[in-house]
Amino acid sequence: MASRQFQRFQDQDLVRIGHDENYLLLAPQHGGRLVRWVLRGEDILYWPDQADWRRPAKIRGGNPLLFPFIGRHFVDGEAGHWRGADGTVHALPQHGFARDLPFAVTADSDDAIAMVLESSSDTQAGYPYTFRFEARYRLIDSGLEVALHTENTGDTRLPYYAGHHFYFGLPAALRRDCRLLLPATVRVRQEPDGRLTDPAPGEPAYALDDARLQDTFHVLRNAGRATLAMPGRTLSIDLDVPGSIAWHAVTTWSESADSDFYCVEPWLGLPDAIHHGQGLRWLAPGEQEIAVCRLRVD
Repeated sequence: MASRQFQRFQDQDLVRIGHDENYLLLAPQHGGRLVRWVLRGEDILYWPDQADWRRPAKIRGGNPLLFPFIGRHFVDGEAGHWRGADGTVHALPQHGFARDLPFAVTADSDDAIAMVLESSSDTQAGYPYTFRFEARYRLIDSGLEVALHTENTGDTRLPYYAGHHFYFGLPAALRRDCRLLLPATVRVRQEPDGRLTDPAPGEPAYALDDARLQDTFHVLRNAGRATLAMPGRTLSIDLDVPGSIAWHAVTTWSESADSDFYCVEPWLGLPDAIHHGQGLRWLAPGEQEIAVCRLRVD
């Protein structure tokens, strides 16, 4: 194992993986967050100049890890709650708790890192299961491979649906000149009470200023690649990696029309899947599985 590298960034000690102008900066103690991805000397992800590190889950930037559930979940129209099979109602924040909790670095090298979150007293109240959730980042040629490894270490079946929240750096003024290319999909949104809209036919390409993309789930009809074509840069997310379980959807979102970032997010399930089942995954005791995506920049 290589000697671990640290870099001071915004008064935080972050872990650095990589070399020269190709590297990652990660914050294991702040939700295992990928903070910077620098490729050929350029930042691929957005990160705010004035980030509030006291509230890491609220920072708009990098790649927050979403686990055990994605998005908003509802009980009787009230967000932030979910009901178990035995009728017990649990409180769980939007996108789960992983982005709020410290991860332990279990392995790192010159070009890769593994960070782990395990069940504890901090997770049991909102999610009464025993688990091991690991995020692995690895630099590859002109890109990055990310693997989410979930294991049921308990003695009861475990429900989950995890995902990413990539904030890609993109000046808002350029959105009309950018295109999102997708494999076959249908479009779904979530109503304010948690219900999903009826699916609408997806399209193979969208301009990024298309209102139909905002806060929208593009449910994949077959595996493939999501491509973000921007002036001077094309970024592809390969969602068909051998050995990976199937991704369920790609979500598109940005905070506002003038935000200098755009989010393209591979998800294993849809919001509130714990109740409606669309993308909900179950692991038997001792079972584990891995979801992998590869990002490349041309």
